[in-house]
Amino acid sequence: MDAGLALKEFLEFVVGSLVRYPESASVVHEMHGTKHVYRLRLSSEDMGRIIGRNGYTISSIRSLLDAAAERHHLKATLRIDES
Repeated sequence: MDAGLALKEFLEFVVGSLVRYPESASVVHEMHGTKHVYRLRLSSEDMGRIIGRNGYTISSIRSLLDAAAERHHLKATLRIDES
């Protein structure tokens, strides 16, 4: 399996486990040069759950993504979009 796709599936699992409306959450994978960019699209009700108090939850998700990407020798970033 492609490492970029594996990271996308990993993010879908983590985010889907945290949100109240997983059917409205999606992860879009884009390439910007050599960097993998993952755009997280959420309903407005789930934004607070993913960002968390003082941004700790999204910071933790980004740390997990960075660790997984580094394991595959990739550069990755996570952005959040409201749907």
